[in-house]
This record gives sequence, structure tokens and C-alpha cells, in this order.
Amino acid sequence: MMASSYNAKEEDGHHSGSAGLGGAAIRSRKPDNTAFKQQRLPAWQPILTAGTVLPAFFVIGLIFIPIGIGLFVTSNNIKEFEIDYTGTDMSSPCFNCSQSFSWNSSTPCKCVLPFSLEQPFESNVFMYYGLSNFYQNHRRYVKSRDDSQLNGDERSLKEPSKECEPYRSSENKPIAPCGAIANSMFNDTLDLFYIDPNGTKTQIPLIKKGIAWWTDKHVKFRNPGNNPNLTTVFIDTAKPVNWRKPVYELDTDSENNGFINEDFIVWMRTAALPTFRKLYRIIQKKNNMTPTLPRGNYTLEVTYNYPVRSFEGRKRMILSTISWMGGKNPFLGIAYITVGSICFFLGVVLLFIHHKYGNRNNSSDIPN
Repeated sequence: MMASSYNAKEEDGHHSGSAGLGGAAIRSRKPDNTAFKQQRLPAWQPILTAGTVLPAFFVIGLIFIPIGIGLFVTSNNIKEFEIDYTGTDMSSPCFNCSQSFSWNSSTPCKCVLPFSLEQPFESNVFMYYGLSNFYQNHRRYVKSRDDSQLNGDERSLKEPSKECEPYRSSENKPIAPCGAIANSMFNDTLDLFYIDPNGTKTQIPLIKKGIAWWTDKHVKFRNPGNNPNLTTVFIDTAKPVNWRKPVYELDTDSENNGFINEDFIVWMRTAALPTFRKLYRIIQKKNNMTPTLPRGNYTLEVTYNYPVRSFEGRKRMILSTISWMGGKNPFLGIAYITVGSICFFLGVVLLFIHHKYGNRNNSSDIPN
């Protein structure tokens, strides 16, 4: 029998006798004799048996299916109305605007779209604009901005980031705000009117503040300097190429003008998918006695400023209520119902297999 030179001292890193360079190299590579490095920590490994797996499948199914039904019903109770005003069809009121309008048009084009609501909208109504086939998630597009400039840094205002190219300067002046995202800002104007049964036209008040994230409004976006006169602040800058007016003329309200304009802030938060919607306005409920938007006839008056023919896109206006889970989205409820149903089905199948074949392994004889 071959003798072994191993002993406890060598395990701890102590070698008997003299050790040359080879021994020193071995000692330097050998892990310490600790429970962690020698993998002697206590561990727990579950033993999967029919008594543990089957109840787990049934419990998951019985929990997920009711949750999914609740989420699906809640989503379906959210009222939503959508109207497309791209104007690609000749019968559309916006057809002429879509064919003749471009970024360089000197005068805006207006169109009126009538529609009706079959059911009243009771609670606060959120008005969105939607775009299709617009890839805000393109890598070059997403990077084409200067966050320091948007945060009010005066140096970045005069010297924007090179990421903004080719929308970094215009007419030998720095562009504010610079970049492709700001240059392509959505600028259609949407006005909503209610038509009374007697034919009277009443404009629906739309609230334009409170549509942006609080952190964006108060942290990420700031106007440069402390001067309330934004015309002086942006005097040596140029407007984006596709804009009709400079950034300091976005609104007459000083708390919603410049870089802190909420329409601008909402647009600068890029979408992950090519078909998306962004919050445009809020219609607040006046009282509990009358609905926010009663059932009846309405008109949507569009100032057509945003061309989409160049990228074969589509534009739409969406009216929607919300619930405790947000806007209308049946996917989460369907996902819960699907996972719960699969687990419950697998539980039934495994229970049948265990009941029919489980006793055979217990009664089989194993020869010595």
C-alpha cells in the first residue's frame, strides 16, 4: 500500500521540511482552510417529491387565476376612445393637410374631425397623442441630446455636446435645445369641443400642467441662470431647425416655459417601442353629479404641424380613464391567467401519473 505524505499541517498550509520555489508557488495558490473557500458551508437542498410538487402547482394555479381575472376585469372597465387623424385616406378631413404639409410650411393647416362617445367618461380623463412607426429607441437618436444643457448648465448652453450633431449649431450659433430628439418634438395642437343636443359648441378645458414626471420637471430639466427673462438667457442661441419658434416662446406661463415646458419634457422621455403614446392633456372632473365627458357628439380640431409621411407613420388621439393599476392593458391579467392555468393543468396531469404509476416503484423487488 502506497504511503501518503499528507498531514494536517500541510492542509493548513504548513509543509514539513524545506520548501523550494515550487513549494512557495503551491502555497500561494492554495485557498485558505476556511469553510467558505473550501466549500464546507451548510446548505439546504430541497427533495422534490409528489407530496411537495403537486400542492405547489395547485396553490400557484389557485392564486394566479383569481388575480389574473381581477386584473383583466379591471383593465376592461377602463374606458378608452381612439381616433386616427393621419389623413392618409381621401375621405379623411385631414387628407389635404397630410399631403401638402412639411416641416418648412409657413402657415399651419387645420382640420376638424367629428366623433361621438357611446358611453360617458366619469372620472378624470387623460388625453394622449400617439405615433406609429417612429423609432425613438434608435441608438443614435437616443444619444442625440445634452443632459447638462437641459439641466441649466450655462457652459453647455453655449457649447453643446458633440452627441447633438448634426443638430448642434445653426447659423454659427449653438442650438438650444440641441439634438435630434428635441428637433423632432411633436407640435400638433389638439382642441376638443362638445356639441350640445341643441347644436351649441363648447370647448373642453384641457390642463397642460402636471403631465410630466415630477423628477423630470424639478430635477432633470432647468432653465439656465436665475434670470426670469428667458429671452435674455437664450439670446445668443438658435432654435432647433424644425421648430417654428424658439424655446423661450413655448408658453406664456413662466413656470411652463423654456426647458421646463412640460410638453417638451414629455417628448424628451423617449419611448421603447415604435408605436407609442404620450400624455398630452388632462381633463379634470368638475363634480360628482356630472360626468367629465358626457355621452354625445364631439369634434377634434387639429392644427396639423407634425408631418409623418416621410417615415410612413400614423397619428392618433386617445381619450382614456385610469384605474389603480394604471391605463388599459389586458396583458398582465392574461399572463396571470395563462400561468395559473398551466400550473393547475400540470398539477392534474402529474397527480394522475403519480396515482397510476407511483405505487409500482414502491412494490418492485430489487434483487441482491
